[in-house]
Amino acid sequence: MKQGLEEKLSTSTARRKDRDILRNFVIRKDLIEDLNEFAFSTSNENHVMAFYTLELVCEKKLKLFVPFIDSFCEVLPKLKNDSTIRPATKICFFLAKSNHRKNGISLTREQEHNIIEACLDRLIQNEKVAAKVYAMKALFVFGKKYRWIHEELKNILPQEYPNQSAAYRSATKHILKKLNK
Repeated sequence: MKQGLEEKLSTSTARRKDRDILRNFVIRKDLIEDLNEFAFSTSNENHVMAFYTLELVCEKKLKLFVPFIDSFCEVLPKLKNDSTIRPATKICFFLAKSNHRKNGISLTREQEHNIIEACLDRLIQNEKVAAKVYAMKALFVFGKKYRWIHEELKNILPQEYPNQSAAYRSATKHILKKLNK
């Protein structure tokens, strides 16, 4: 099956329809372990498509991802490609939301720390807007448990505000409004 997944990854496009087909294939054939192997291997030519697919698997069935969170936390700071950073940061947001819910998944303190650190790095580094927005959203959720994060967001977000796109400014405005309630 791993070879079948690799072939599908290499012949797919980034179009949503193709990624949905891949997501369904991975879930139906129980190939989450193989998908993670491709995604976390930054030298693999299917690394980007695997991350695109992994994002959609996590969106639909996050609990399948739980056994791989430690590996995800290890690879997270090593990601350099914009095309993997955005889906990885979105996965961080999914994890933060689920961790905060009563019947969601439970992250260890170390996993929380690793994800928080990676999101803070993404927020202050020169990343694309989508990655920054998902990072700030994840940090906002984690800040409900760790109050210091909200204080950091209040300091960081206004600094970038004037130099960013309308999408970034809109997300920042929304988060700052919630922080100042």
